[in-house]
Amino acid sequence: MTKKKSVSVSLEGVSKIFKNTQSRRGQAARPDIVAVRDANFTVKPGDLVTLLGPSGCGKTTTLRMIAGFELPSAGKIRIGEEDVSMLPPNARDTATVFQSYGLFPHLSVAENVAYGLKLRKLPKADIEKKVRETLALTGLGELYERSPGQLSGGQQQRVALARSLVVEPAVLLLDEPLSNLDALLREQMRVEIRRIQKSLGITAVYVTHDRVEAMSLSDQVIVMKDGEIQQIGSPREIYENPASKFVAGFVGKAAFFPVEVIEKMPFLGAEHEPYSSPEGRWRCRLGSKNIDAGRFSPDIQAGQPALVMARPESLRLVEEGGFVDGVVKMNVYLGYCVETFVETAHGEILVQIDDPESKKIFPEGSAVSVDFTPQRIKLLRDQA
Repeated sequence: MTKKKSVSVSLEGVSKIFKNTQSRRGQAARPDIVAVRDANFTVKPGDLVTLLGPSGCGKTTTLRMIAGFELPSAGKIRIGEEDVSMLPPNARDTATVFQSYGLFPHLSVAENVAYGLKLRKLPKADIEKKVRETLALTGLGELYERSPGQLSGGQQQRVALARSLVVEPAVLLLDEPLSNLDALLREQMRVEIRRIQKSLGITAVYVTHDRVEAMSLSDQVIVMKDGEIQQIGSPREIYENPASKFVAGFVGKAAFFPVEVIEKMPFLGAEHEPYSSPEGRWRCRLGSKNIDAGRFSPDIQAGQPALVMARPESLRLVEEGGFVDGVVKMNVYLGYCVETFVETAHGEILVQIDDPESKKIFPEGSAVSVDFTPQRIKLLRDQA
């Protein structure tokens, strides 16, 4: 397959409201459903961007508006420079891979992949050439004549992907494409989808509720909740510098410690304060100890409720002298790490101990203290 010139996808103030049908006589009218509210983002040409969030957050509705299966109630959708907001799906240069594979059981693999090309009335020789190239790209070259019923779940998903790619769309849309696969196949297909997307340089929008998929596949992650975008950033930025407690907890495991915000401290220079930002740092109190947070939400104010967020791998266990005391309740061996669950006054805290063969593992029942890695914590407003 030849590379096409990559295009951008932009949403400008896009909202989607589903109007409820008129209620029956004697029943109160139900309110309209705001599925997506004022979505603004741009997918750069050749990037893969993930819409991540829980069920009902609006991510699939957003994808369907890009595809043209739903029309926006407000705002504009652009593919490249073209406003496609009100165009039907067949007038947009997109192709969608759905959660259900939707393969025709009476057709062979090759015939399933060729279906869209036949609708476009391409010459037979061109169709066969494109189908063979796409099957080779997706690792299905040896399964040309097989029927869908003879394929594994992973192979069927590859056929669905090939069927979307063979028409050479400008934008590839994927709606939870791996949710029907087992864990090992999901991992393999994540790698394959990213490899294919990068090799073609195609712009892609991917919907998932799986944070591992989002973090491993994406150039950018868009986290959604209740129809609204909560944060946009690279996987590393979203993970290390979440905008809220919700984002922090949704994209990864996290511990939250309620603190008293005392005062803003000035930035004295990186040589003196390697863990501070140019905006300074906030001094907080956790129990009887002070914590200086160099990473913080912009809306932090002295005297307001706040939380220190720490990832399990940024915590460490010591015998005494840490910030929070507790008791080891359980150790879980995962090979590359040990997950230690510690009961504290702030609830159960997960501490991830990497390279466990070279680290001390406290037995269950041990009294321990949880310490922070200063540069890895973030101060957040105490709100969802």
